[in-house]
This record gives sequence, structure tokens and C-alpha cells, in this order.
Amino acid sequence: MPRVVPSQIVEFIDAEFSFARARRPPTFDHADIDALSALVRLTDELPDELMTVSGRNYSFLLRGIETIRGTVANRVSFSFGVSLDERLRNAIADVREILKPLPDEAPSPATAELSFIPDAALRDSIRNDISAANRALHDGLWKAATVLAAAATEALLLWAITTKKSKTEVEAAARSAAIPNPSADPEKWGLDAYIKVASALGLIKDNTAKQAALAKDFRNLIHPGRSARLQEVCDRGTAHSALAAVEFVARDFT
Repeated sequence: MPRVVPSQIVEFIDAEFSFARARRPPTFDHADIDALSALVRLTDELPDELMTVSGRNYSFLLRGIETIRGTVANRVSFSFGVSLDERLRNAIADVREILKPLPDEAPSPATAELSFIPDAALRDSIRNDISAANRALHDGLWKAATVLAAAATEALLLWAITTKKSKTEVEAAARSAAIPNPSADPEKWGLDAYIKVASALGLIKDNTAKQAALAKDFRNLIHPGRSARLQEVCDRGTAHSALAAVEFVARDFT
């Protein structure tokens, strides 16, 4: 099922009920019932993690949705008129106004908290990638799940290497891990180097390093030439393996 996001609902309202933005006097007829029904369904399918509203706004959002739902449910007995038009206008306008500022992307509640990262923007970015990888796995998008999970693993390792250890320690670990011609700037390294250096620094356990190395190999299957040469493709197994790697890394850092 396609994922519904707040901006999609706002766009739908602007297309079907253009009066709602400025709360202009509306006109309804029974031909609008289908659009109202679709609006209710869209709001019902909005993921819980994107419903970041509370208090008064949440109450008004629920009231608006239920007003629209009641109109649809009673379409046979309702006669559109001034009173109903005004209530519907306000209900649709309230829904639009409350949903407009909401984000289209947020991690699911089940996603690892990553509370060990103090930078909120970085933490949320990595959590969003992990959450998206899990959604891709659920939707059978194996390549997307594999690549996103590996990218989150890479981001976590880079964060740990550059914040938990001094530059001298990192350089020594790079030499110990036999990283060929390592740049002085770890941000220019690849996932393979991050895994080896993090392992040499004792930031991750041996089994985590092995799992991350598998994720690195599977992530590289995104390149058509490598995939054809090895006669391998991203599948359910590679997706689960990459997600296991990022969970292991997060566990070790926690």
C-alpha cells in the first residue's frame, strides 16, 4: 500500500476543496461525497509517527475528520445547505491547517532511539534512514532496504570514530587496520575503512564487524557491474543482513 504523508493530504484538499485555504464560502453538492470519502480514507492511513500533533490541535483535527466522516456516512439523509456547508468548510480547513506543518518523514516508534548521539539533527537523520530501511523491507524493496541500512551503519561508524576517539588514535587504528593510503579526513573513507578502524579502536564487537562487512558487500551490489560479475542481487536475505548490521552497531554504541 502506498505510504500517505501530510503534504499529500494538503495537496488533495487544495485540489478538491480550494476554498479551504482561505476559508472562503464553499459550495457543496452530492458529487463532492466521493472526494470527502477519499479525504477521510487518506487521514485514516496517515502513519502514527507522522501525527505529531497534541493538545488543542489534535482535538480540532479529530473533530474535523469526524465531521467529514459523518457527512459521508449520512450522505443519503443529508441535504446540503448553508449550515452543513459552513461546518464542512471549517472541518476541511481545520484538517488542512493542522496537517500542513507536519513532517512527511519521521522514524517509526520501533526504531532504535540512538540516544547516545547528542546532535538531534544527526540522530533524527540516521533514525529516519533506519526506519525507511525497515519500511522498504516490509514492502519487499530489497535493494532500498539493503542500501539504506548500510548507509545508516556507515553514518553511525563515522560518528563514533570522529567523536569518541582522538585524531591520533584514529590514525593509529587506520595503520593497524592496514587501510591503504587513508585520508587524514575520515569523512572521505568508505564503509570498509570505518568497519576496520572501529573494530581496531574497540568501538564494535567482532561479530558486529563481521555483520557490517557483509552489509558492505551487499550494499555494493547496487553497482550493476559488480552484481552481474558476482551473479548476485539484493534480496530479502541481504536486506535482513544489512538491517542486522545497523542494529548490532547501535547495540554496541548503546
